[in-house]
Formats: sequence, C-alpha cells, structure tokens
Amino acid sequence: MGEYSIGEALKQFLKNSRLNGYMQAIQIEQVWEQIMGKTIAKYTEDIKIHGNKLYITTTVAPLRNELMFQKENIIKQVNEALGEKVIKEVVIK
Repeated sequence: MGEYSIGEALKQFLKNSRLNGYMQAIQIEQVWEQIMGKTIAKYTEDIKIHGNKLYITTTVAPLRNELMFQKENIIKQVNEALGEKVIKEVVIK
C-alpha cells in the first residue's frame, strides 16, 4: 500500500461510499444558480442525485417544460461543474 495525501484518501473514501451522491448534490446546489441562471434557480425546489440520475423538482409548469428541452445541456453543465461524468439522465418532477 502506497502513501496518499489526505485529499486523495478522502476522494477515494467518498468515491467508494454512499456519501458521494450527497456530496455531489451539495456541489450542484452550490453552483445551480451559476449553471442555470437566477430565475430557474429561484423556482427550482429540490435537486437530488440518485445513482447517475439528477432529479429536479419544480411546481412551475412552464419551467418544467423548459427544463425538459434542456436535459442534454443540463447533463453537460452539471458534469462539467462536478469535474467528472456522473449524470447520465435528468428527471424533471
């Protein structure tokens, strides 16, 4: 077993634990306004990651419709923000 820095050890631990999804969801919530803009962020009620799916909840019908059309763009931008290809599907609720 080789030597690891604390940062590398934490990354490895998170990668192998269930905490990884929670940490990624927190990261997305922190940059959601930068990714999608103030208006969309304001009316987005919840963002969750389960497996490789990003769940976005909103009660605003026109926004839900707009997000449906932007799924591929959302996947691309969120994965860029996370620094890895985590999200493969977006579910709008």
